Amino acid sequence: MTARTALNATRRAEDLAALDAGQVVDVLVVGGGVTGAGVAMDAAARGLTVAIAEAEDLAFGTSRWSSKLVHGGLRYLANGDVGLAHESAVERGVLMTATAPHLTRALPQLVPLHPAVSGRDAAVTFAGLLAGDGLRRAARTPSSLLPRPRRVSAPEAMALAPGLRRAGLRGGLLSFDGQLVDDARLVVALARTAAGFGARVLTQARVTGVTGTGAEIVDGLTGRAVEVRARAVVNAAGVWAGELVPSVRLRPSRGSHLVLDGATLGAGATALTVPIPGAFGRFALVLPQEDGRVYVGLTDEPVDGPIPAVPTVPESDVDFLLTVASSALERTLTRADVLGAFAGLRPLVDSPVVAADSRSADLSRNHAVLTASNGVITVVGGKLTTYRRMAADAVDAAIDAAGLAAGPSRTRAIPLVGAAPRARLSTVDAPARLVSRYGTEAATVHALGLLDPELAAPIAPGCPVTAAEVVWAVRNEGALTPADVLHRRTRIGLVAADEAAAAPAVTALVERTLRGLTSSV
Repeated sequence: MTARTALNATRRAEDLAALDAGQVVDVLVVGGGVTGAGVAMDAAARGLTVAIAEAEDLAFGTSRWSSKLVHGGLRYLANGDVGLAHESAVERGVLMTATAPHLTRALPQLVPLHPAVSGRDAAVTFAGLLAGDGLRRAARTPSSLLPRPRRVSAPEAMALAPGLRRAGLRGGLLSFDGQLVDDARLVVALARTAAGFGARVLTQARVTGVTGTGAEIVDGLTGRAVEVRARAVVNAAGVWAGELVPSVRLRPSRGSHLVLDGATLGAGATALTVPIPGAFGRFALVLPQEDGRVYVGLTDEPVDGPIPAVPTVPESDVDFLLTVASSALERTLTRADVLGAFAGLRPLVDSPVVAADSRSADLSRNHAVLTASNGVITVVGGKLTTYRRMAADAVDAAIDAAGLAAGPSRTRAIPLVGAAPRARLSTVDAPARLVSRYGTEAATVHALGLLDPELAAPIAPGCPVTAAEVVWAVRNEGALTPADVLHRRTRIGLVAADEAAAAPAVTALVERTLRGLTSSV
């Protein structure tokens, strides 16, 4: 299976040459984020010919800047959107039980009950958690994977989250949701699975003009323009969708996160859901990660003006997140504790019924599939958890518009590259960290280091990523540059000091591996 799903410079050149020679694909997808990769996989799995054109790299945009949660829809239920909440719970179950068990895990989440949370607020919040568990049952996600919520005592809350502020703590509310090991790795798995069904995946291929029957792309490696012809075109460019199709109106919302050291916070494996003072029903999140780091998020602020390639975190967001997180912790967090920060822009659909000066949190998280006058189909809005449903709706629209011969979506039952039932994953002969990132392919990645001891070594002191993972990223995951490895295939680049330490070794490995691919052709 690896050979069919491998993405690398050689395959990219072959795919580009085929399109340049005049191959007409059924569906051209613009954008290589989770939605675009999901569209490509859905269409290819239905037997359609597919190509993806991504301006930069897989997961370059919003898809890699999420909280890495697989939401069960509790927030949407609280806002009265039962349909969206149910959809989110269903898609969470699909990801965790069928399509990507290797990339997901159950995340315990604790709402600490300090004096700022009244008994009434605690009761209402717990009722909401029970309602969320009802969504879990309706979606048929087993309680063995996501246990029922419950109240916990103060001593148990401290055991779950040792860094909690002790003063006034009267217990907590414990619930469970899904967490991705890495959102960018989900996108890579989707693109590779699509490639296994024959999709042509082009990164560094910027679309400069688009119609309903094709697009002009510029090869980022050579600067050469190529015309790609298609029977249907799906614009899945996220926050940049309106730059390709001006009739698409978006109101981007910034979600900021801070990266901290879990040991500094006294973090355990349990996330904290911290009420935001004066805003009932809104919370900040303290999210433990597999590597011992902690992400603190999440803001929801409207963004105006040109869309940056990589959003920055403003100082106001840093102050806000540190203040809210500190309200629940024994230790007051300061800027000195911040190792890194990242922000993503949600491509929310503009709504005429929402006032221009309202918070972006008031905008719907429903997705929309829009068809422009020139025939281009755009899919925007939504959220990472429901990417599969978004993709299916977009492909349905493309099939109808172009009269393509294809059946219904099949992706609910198709495991992504590396996926397997959890019982099987536990038997993979490789370190647990590799299994959680590569699934059944972890043994092959690990074997690279067994065959060549140089590849078994970490690429920098204190960094868990091995040289074998860098080589694998170039040979099989479409990485073309050191930045692709540092920022997307691994997340080393989230902390500038880590990136500086690892960059020389990563650069040398990427260049050497690319030369090896070229010489083997």
